[in-house]
Amino acid sequence: MATATPENKDSFATSGNADDKQSKAFVNDNEKGGIKTMPFILLNEICEKLAMVGFSKNMVNYLTQQLHMPLTKAANTVTNFNGTSSLTPLLGAFIADSYAGKFWTITVSTAIYLAGMIVLTLSAALPQLRPPPCAGDQVCQEANGSQTAVLYLSLLFAALGSGGIRPCVAAFGAEQFVEEDPTQPKKTWVFFNWYYFALGVSILLASTVLVYIQDNVGWSWGLGIPTLAMALSIIVFLIGYPLYRNLDPAGSPYTRVLQVSVAAFRKRKIPSISDPKFLYVNEELDASISTDGLLHHTKQLKFLDKAAIVTEEDSLKSSEKPNFWRLNTVHRVEELKSILRMLPIWAAGILFATSNAQQNTFSLQQANTMERHLTKSFVIPSASMSVFGMLSMLITIVLYDRLLVRVARRITGLERGINFLQRMAIGFFIAIIATMVAGFVEVKRKHAASASGLIDSPESTIPISVFWLVPQYSLHGIAEAFMVIGHLEFFYNQAPESMRSTATALFWTSISAGDYTSTLLVTLVHKYSDWLPNRNLNKGKLEYFYWLLTVLQALNIVYYLICAKFYTFKPLSHKTEHVEGVELTTQV
Repeated sequence: MATATPENKDSFATSGNADDKQSKAFVNDNEKGGIKTMPFILLNEICEKLAMVGFSKNMVNYLTQQLHMPLTKAANTVTNFNGTSSLTPLLGAFIADSYAGKFWTITVSTAIYLAGMIVLTLSAALPQLRPPPCAGDQVCQEANGSQTAVLYLSLLFAALGSGGIRPCVAAFGAEQFVEEDPTQPKKTWVFFNWYYFALGVSILLASTVLVYIQDNVGWSWGLGIPTLAMALSIIVFLIGYPLYRNLDPAGSPYTRVLQVSVAAFRKRKIPSISDPKFLYVNEELDASISTDGLLHHTKQLKFLDKAAIVTEEDSLKSSEKPNFWRLNTVHRVEELKSILRMLPIWAAGILFATSNAQQNTFSLQQANTMERHLTKSFVIPSASMSVFGMLSMLITIVLYDRLLVRVARRITGLERGINFLQRMAIGFFIAIIATMVAGFVEVKRKHAASASGLIDSPESTIPISVFWLVPQYSLHGIAEAFMVIGHLEFFYNQAPESMRSTATALFWTSISAGDYTSTLLVTLVHKYSDWLPNRNLNKGKLEYFYWLLTVLQALNIVYYLICAKFYTFKPLSHKTEHVEGVELTTQV
């Protein structure tokens, strides 16, 4: 087998008219995109969050009080639903990047989500779709098979719809701000700050107004309102169609990843090449998937470079496309390398999501047992306690964007103040403190129950203010403002441009994995200890569970710092925004 040489390299390394095509594309799209598209795009995501959060924030109460599920089963149902909703974005991203494009994926997915919300609203409104009510010491009848099936059907539609919205909206919105001049940096970090701020506002509304309606007016109204909002969002999103900058799907990124893997495996016995100049490059062939610039060769994962080695069996001619199952360009090889390099950072987000999941399960149950009267007549809904987390997150985002970035910029010299890896590290550290504080608050709550003789009275209100939970909610909100936004920005920035929906899906799958990890932990702890009882939280040891999470997160941040230390930022050939990436590497 003969590899490429400097003399024959020019026969397969061509530039074509990629730059000219790119310039024309920028001119054609000059009047589209920009800030004018944001109301249409963000409204769609806000309505999705109103629907999702308006139910999931209070889902434990709905499952235990309306469907009479045991606590651990209800908690696992919540985390399984949230986990599935964060896993389906892989499917949505595949469809968007490969076939339909982001616009139509968002549109169809919103319609599917709407169908799920309609079924869910009907299940709450029709008495025959839920078990009969019970009061006092009466034994409650749990939902039967058909009633549970209707619930799960509605959750399935919601999870599928969410799978098309979540990976596409953030990437679609960021694409509206691509500068016409490819030498100008894209300030996507500003977009992601305000994108997440808008989500925070919608979550705040869901955690207060919708939760109050569910607890005090009725679940049919509490679910019907976000259902109407979801229907409206489809109409508004379609109205904005003429304004959007729509990028055509560049083919299946999963197929390209598989082709590189297969080609590298088929050539595994070929000796490696020390000089990357001998590897296959074709700018014209990669033009549709490299408008930001071609990816440079990197030294990591060298075994994949064999997919770009030209041999006699490839029979390559200048006028022909190669057989990608045998030969790939350096750019396509580096696409796979970029994804693989992101996976260790992706994995570090799992335990953060596991810790965050407790706000919608056991923290909610803590609040149910505490004094929640704000006045003699007004009782704070337990699910509305998450408002303190949302407020802390929103305030942190504003301070970060308006103050912290400016201060940090003077120290680091970076336009974004600190890079996204540093931002994530801060979030990890604050989350550790949040979980540790939650354990101490639980000790305080149980002490109050014991002093009042209420250990054996799970339905009684313990004379301790629910505002003792504010610190743990607030700390989780601050941690989210740092870690989650940094994580989302990391995936968008470091992913190959043709895989940005897929990269955003990876962000959601880390949350999915965190929710499933929570389910696994809760199941194992409940099975092998008395920490998490089903009916009487006062007799459990919830604080031990929180401290277990604290220890796991402490180990996780050590792992993360090691990964960040050795992470290599993706290198592009002619985009100035990635010069900053080199600087970031030296500072992490």
